[in-house]
Amino acid sequence: MRVVTAVLAALLLAGCTSTSRKSAPATSPAITSPSTATATPAPTSSAATALPDWPTYHGDAVRSGVSTTMPAATGTPRVEVTLKLDGQVYASPLVVAGVTIVATENNTVYAFDQSHKQVWKRHLGNPSPAGERQCGNIDPLGITGTPVFDKASGLVFVAPEYGGPPRHELVALDVTDGSVRWHRSIDLPGVETRAMQERGALAITGGRVWVPFGGLAGDCGGYKGRVVGVALDGSGDPIAYTVPTTREAGIWTPPGPSVDASGHLFVAVGNGESGQGDPYDHSDSVLEIDTNAKLVDSFSPSTWATDNEADLDLGSQGPTLIGKWVFIAGKSGTAYVLRRGSLGGIGGQVSSADVCKSFGGTAVVGDVAYVPCTDGVRAVRIDANGQLHVLWHAGDSIAGSPVVGGGRVWALDQDAGVLHGLDPSSGKSLGQVKVGVTSRFATPALYGNRLYVPTLTGLSIATSSP
Repeated sequence: MRVVTAVLAALLLAGCTSTSRKSAPATSPAITSPSTATATPAPTSSAATALPDWPTYHGDAVRSGVSTTMPAATGTPRVEVTLKLDGQVYASPLVVAGVTIVATENNTVYAFDQSHKQVWKRHLGNPSPAGERQCGNIDPLGITGTPVFDKASGLVFVAPEYGGPPRHELVALDVTDGSVRWHRSIDLPGVETRAMQERGALAITGGRVWVPFGGLAGDCGGYKGRVVGVALDGSGDPIAYTVPTTREAGIWTPPGPSVDASGHLFVAVGNGESGQGDPYDHSDSVLEIDTNAKLVDSFSPSTWATDNEADLDLGSQGPTLIGKWVFIAGKSGTAYVLRRGSLGGIGGQVSSADVCKSFGGTAVVGDVAYVPCTDGVRAVRIDANGQLHVLWHAGDSIAGSPVVGGGRVWALDQDAGVLHGLDPSSGKSLGQVKVGVTSRFATPALYGNRLYVPTLTGLSIATSSP
């Protein structure tokens, strides 16, 4: 284990050396630069476009959360600028050809260049106020799930919730000017629309944008876990996979679906209404779904019924694709390793171990997953036999969904509003910076030497090196 850890540390500490018209901007957001900071020169246009995009949650379809081009981090990170926007930001930012895309709970999407100048702003409609819904913990409720960018079409896809009454759409925006190319309802029959919430990140596969749905905090109303697929050009009827349960079984965790090389979606499903003595309903599970919205394979713990009754399901963490394995941990504290291509059905895991309660999205480097545990991030290695090995455990308060770049594992202490750069070989914090109040599920985006952190007032942009 020491050899593996040393090799991993060397890889990360090397600094990751691999590889029309514009609408008139609306009122610019407030920008605050720390008075003691020295301004970092903005990359030139050619330099910015040479960097790989961060076009989706954790940077790629498998949700690896890794930047291979971030320069080696040195010293203490610092906040370069804070942008005050018109609503809370729960979704992770995107960075595309040097343009930062940020969506707020006020249903506004912003674009900024690398000098932090607003390029465009598009308000899509009024969000849903809390009074329209029986429960929930976001007010107002607008764009919560992380958008996704499609390079081929030049479109950014977002899934706002509107008020009066609550309803959901998929909206395609032109990345150059924020104009609306098309929009489609994604409210399909068989559920109570106002009880559905779009919290998970969007994904693209099979020529469609996929939008996951769960319920509101408090589990009120007649919601069901569902993934809706809409053609990239907005044509035709949406297709959907709905968990075959009487109620609940939400697909809600912020990473949304992970997509493998074959284009299949892997989703985590929360607790369903079924308990002991009830028929199995594919709740408390990991599901593999194809691009026709058909179920391919599934896994649930043998304890799924009692997990449901105690709200100890797998639905809180996104499935982690790591080599030939799938790693999953949820609310119970038990982590499971599943075999890709044969998830195991009920109780058919390759291995399991007590690791931690996990909420959010992991990052993966080689055979190591960095896991967002409620009592501090852990590094977990999966060996060639599918066995779990905990390499280290970070400080208890550093529980945010991690990303990796510049020889650091970056994770938030959300309660304190502090971003930490952790040593990949030990989990020790090598530097930290206060970024502002964030949501429980906030995770940074990486681009160049910058870290883009969503906050409850807007966006903080930090640099990994002084």
